[in-house]
Amino acid sequence: MSRLIQIVEFEKLYQKNFDKKDFDDIENFILKNSENTQFLRLGSNCNGKFIQAKNYVGVLQTKSGFTLEILPKIAKNSDGEASKKIFIKMLKTLKNFPFKISNFANLDLKKMSILEIFISMFLDELSSLLKKGIKSDYVNFSGNLNFLKGKLVISEQIDKNNIHKNRFYVKYDEFTNDIEINQIIKTTLESLYKISSYIKNQQRIRKFLFMFDEVSKHKNYKNFFKHYCINRQTKHYEQALLWCKIFLLKNSFTPYSGDNLAFAFLFDMNRLFENYVGKFIQKNYENVKLQYFKKYLVDSPKSFRLIPDIFIAGESKIIADTKWKIVESPKEISQADLYQLYTYGKKYNCYRLFLIYPKAIDKLEENHYIFKFDDKMILKIIYFDLEVDDKNKELIYSF
Repeated sequence: MSRLIQIVEFEKLYQKNFDKKDFDDIENFILKNSENTQFLRLGSNCNGKFIQAKNYVGVLQTKSGFTLEILPKIAKNSDGEASKKIFIKMLKTLKNFPFKISNFANLDLKKMSILEIFISMFLDELSSLLKKGIKSDYVNFSGNLNFLKGKLVISEQIDKNNIHKNRFYVKYDEFTNDIEINQIIKTTLESLYKISSYIKNQQRIRKFLFMFDEVSKHKNYKNFFKHYCINRQTKHYEQALLWCKIFLLKNSFTPYSGDNLAFAFLFDMNRLFENYVGKFIQKNYENVKLQYFKKYLVDSPKSFRLIPDIFIAGESKIIADTKWKIVESPKEISQADLYQLYTYGKKYNCYRLFLIYPKAIDKLEENHYIFKFDDKMILKIIYFDLEVDDKNKELIYSF
């Protein structure tokens, strides 16, 4: 039985598809996180007990090595390779995360899991760092040697070598690349070598480990990430260290509870879609504010903040909200979504409203729909194409 199972959002996976230990580990993870964030759902029907994906996508791995990969449901018949490509493209817009990739041709998306793609991206970043040169520094050393080097520490020499006259307790500075910042990279490489199963990644990791052969493992990387800071001399390490933090701390994207998992890299697709569309509009339009807040639903006392995803200021204000749902016709549009946009329009005195859904199929009846709330306030439903950015520019200019 495969130790990697791939599903899409909202797909059900039955217990009979798992080894018992793997299912138990995932079940315990769900139960321990049910009060905070529902990453996955437990249920049962006539076919037995099942796990159902929610709107979180990414990858999680148990300590026994089982990997569950959850892909975004881009369309009703999602293609795994296309879903991965779009998912990675969306991740690139996240702030303070090192997702950078310019050429998907270098990735074998059919064979590579999301985890292996992340590992490959880290190795690309490390390759770039090594071309610029790894940092060395003077490190203070003290200890017993068979030869005299540096400064003899008289008090320690008397205390430790009173009998062993052939040894010298010395103190000196040594210029070396065995420093903390390189130790973190070495520790990350060794950790990834244990979990990677993709041959090309394994080969690259072995190559890099050979290059870091004289560097020690870091003894307390958790403490390192609490205190380290980037300066001019280590600026070229910044992206690689972000990856190291992600892999070593294991839960850098979404906090979770429990000790059944080796790691969980999970992303809320609602937030990811909102962020991707917002950044795209910000890049192609002026006076764009994301997560704009100035109004309350209730004015006295002020309560229930109204925060549109996208606010475009100017003579003719525009409010847009994103929804990660597959909606192929006006009949499938949620009444709650319409109420929400209507409330935004009234409270912000804005008459041009947009509701943005992902484009799920190639042949929609229309690429937009228009609703008139009254003579002034108009809501336009538009479909954002996650595969072809140029098509979205036309939509933006229609604002």
